[in-house]
Amino acid sequence: MNKKALRALYRQKRATIPPEQQAQLSQQIAEQTLRLPIWDKQVFHSFLSIPSFGEVDTEPLIRLLQERGKTLVVSRTVMETVRMEHFRYDPTQIEANNKWHIPEPQGGIPVKSEEIEVVFVPLLAYDTKGNRVGYGKGFYDNFLAECKSETLKVGLSFFPAEPHIEDVREGDIPLDYVVTPEGIQRLAVGNH
Repeated sequence: MNKKALRALYRQKRATIPPEQQAQLSQQIAEQTLRLPIWDKQVFHSFLSIPSFGEVDTEPLIRLLQERGKTLVVSRTVMETVRMEHFRYDPTQIEANNKWHIPEPQGGIPVKSEEIEVVFVPLLAYDTKGNRVGYGKGFYDNFLAECKSETLKVGLSFFPAEPHIEDVREGDIPLDYVVTPEGIQRLAVGNH
C-alpha cells in the first residue's frame, strides 16, 4: 500500500479502539520500552500525544523517563518552516490550545537536535524495514535529519508492521525499533 492509503486505514483502525483500551495499550507500550537497549542514554525526546488523533498516550512513558532521572525533551512546531524547536520538558510550560490542539511547550530551556540520543516517534503505520508513515507534513523527517546518525529512533504503535510501504522517498529516515503492546521489533534498517 502507499502512504496515503495507509494513513486512511490506520486513522480508521485507531478510531475503533475505545479510550479505556487505548490507555491500557499505552501503558503496556511504556512497560515494553524497559526492554529496549536505550537506558544507558540520558537525553530523550518524546512527542506529546494528541488525544483527538488517537495516538499512543506518552504520559506513562514520560513518567518512566522522569523516574529514571532522564533529561526529557519535547517540541513545538514552527509551521512556516516545517521545523521543530526543542525544549526541556516542563509541564508548567505546556499549552494545548493552539489552533491544531497540539500540546506544545511555550518556552523553556532550548535543546539542540544533535544533543538528543533517543527519539520516540509518532506514526500511523510502519513496515518491517523501519519506514514510517506519519501525518505527511514532514516535521519529523526534518527533525530526524538534524539528529546525529547514532540517535536511536523508536516508533510507538498499537499495531504490527506492514510488510511494505510502496512510496518510500530517498529522504525518509527509517526507525531503529518500534514498540507495540506485544513487544519490541528491531527493524531491518538499511535493507531498503
